[in-house]
Amino acid sequence: MKNLSGKILFLDRSDINTDEIIPAKYLTEATKQALKPYCLEDLLMDGFDPKKDIEGKSVIVTRSNFGCGSSREHAPWVLECNGINLVIAENFARIFRQNMFNCGMVAASLSAEQIDDIFTTFAGSDAECVTDIDAMTFTISNGKTEKVYKFELGDFDLALVRAGGWLEFADANY
Repeated sequence: MKNLSGKILFLDRSDINTDEIIPAKYLTEATKQALKPYCLEDLLMDGFDPKKDIEGKSVIVTRSNFGCGSSREHAPWVLECNGINLVIAENFARIFRQNMFNCGMVAASLSAEQIDDIFTTFAGSDAECVTDIDAMTFTISNGKTEKVYKFELGDFDLALVRAGGWLEFADANY
């Protein structure tokens, strides 16, 4: 199973699309790892610099409709290559969400109120998320405050995460 804990990258915006996650001009790269330097390269947000802000982060917390736009496996791949295996948002584009689970990663939905609470309490601080996949909880802390958030995964999505992705799941079960 992939690491689902670590420092948080806060992206306080809805509708971050797959072209912003990995620009289409890089889709011809021959390996997943070749995508790494281009993660979130076209994401325009005040104060966000992908060259400085992604390194050392393992979790993204964002708003709604993350991964909308063109369907492509490259979007979860570039996150994975950068050590980001967990995205927490209000909701996700359907194909992006499934591609995350197919890669053994987690796209976890929380309510708008919970996402607001995370941003209000932790954004702008050196916050960290610890995931307990068995209890289906995130514990987010920043040295001053600690809060626990419950999430849900379907049985098949959980099986994909535990296996490390669709290929590993298929190898073990078929």
